[in-house]
Amino acid sequence: MCSIRQGQLFWSFLKQYPPVCASLSAFTYLTSYNIFWVIYVELKEVAKETNRINDNIEKVIRGKRQTVELAVTSFICGGHILIEDMPGVGKTMLAKAIARSINGSFKRIQFTPDLLPSDITGTSMFNQKTSDFAFSPGPVFANIVLADEINRTTPRTQSALLEAMDERQVTVDGIAHMLPEPFFVIATQNPMEYHGTYPLPEGQLDRFMMSLDLGYPDIEDEKDIIKSQQITHPIDQIAPVASIENILLLQDAVRRVYIDESLVDYTVRLVTATRDDKDLVMGASPRGSLAIMRASQGVAAAAGRDFVLPDDIKKVAVAALKHRVFPKQQLRMGKTPVKAILTRILEEIPVPVEKKV
Repeated sequence: MCSIRQGQLFWSFLKQYPPVCASLSAFTYLTSYNIFWVIYVELKEVAKETNRINDNIEKVIRGKRQTVELAVTSFICGGHILIEDMPGVGKTMLAKAIARSINGSFKRIQFTPDLLPSDITGTSMFNQKTSDFAFSPGPVFANIVLADEINRTTPRTQSALLEAMDERQVTVDGIAHMLPEPFFVIATQNPMEYHGTYPLPEGQLDRFMMSLDLGYPDIEDEKDIIKSQQITHPIDQIAPVASIENILLLQDAVRRVYIDESLVDYTVRLVTATRDDKDLVMGASPRGSLAIMRASQGVAAAAGRDFVLPDDIKKVAVAALKHRVFPKQQLRMGKTPVKAILTRILEEIPVPVEKKV
């Protein structure tokens, strides 16, 4: 295997001569258990790259390392995140910091009741010079898209993101337009304000790989935030520590991380338990199992491992499931947090242990 730089050169060659490289992109080797596909990017390089991105983002988002790591994990896994939190805790800065860290494009969409689907996806406009219609891309055509207060717009406009999030394309006038890669949506909503809002339907919530919250900083971190913004904002000092080509290589490498059959079974039992739990009226779908699997691969790769551990699954399970399950009415009225229910389920499901040979 080779380094990130060698991977970049290979990627450039692959784009220029795809037929020649089709048989060279990876190779296989056999073990007594499985066939592994080995990618040209070492997982140690993945760990170094993700750590550089995390450290860079922490220059802006202080004291929230775990949330930053989960957000970056979702990004390198090709997923999207939903942030439900109070205003002013750094949701927009998180999105900007990720975009600047990879030298990618960033667009913010402020969702309002009068926003139209074409305001997001773009529209065809008549060009008088050519006497023809030309497509004018909307703000969704960016590497990092912040969908701010997504629950303040109508369901019709909310659904405009569905095709973009799932298929990495938008269709306008019957013509599909591919979105740039990588493509990462960070949607936000305020959990305390419900007047004049349109709650996201379950089908759209299920499209997000994780649901995160930043929360208020502690006293010392808030002091650091005030001092760091006394003259200029730290976001203005953020320099790229990765490239678009690197991220595409990382996303491909993450999918090669091995997950044992026992951990697949463990994941399915966790998700199945949410469907049968006495405190939940609706459990997670199979997409929840896929989200846990993919996110745990990202955690393992970020740690420099080519295999998933049970702790990787535990680290991402709550974030991957809490927006996919719904507690019973009496528990919602009693303010029983979904996190507490999912944590209890995690404690009840036995973790697979290594078999002695």
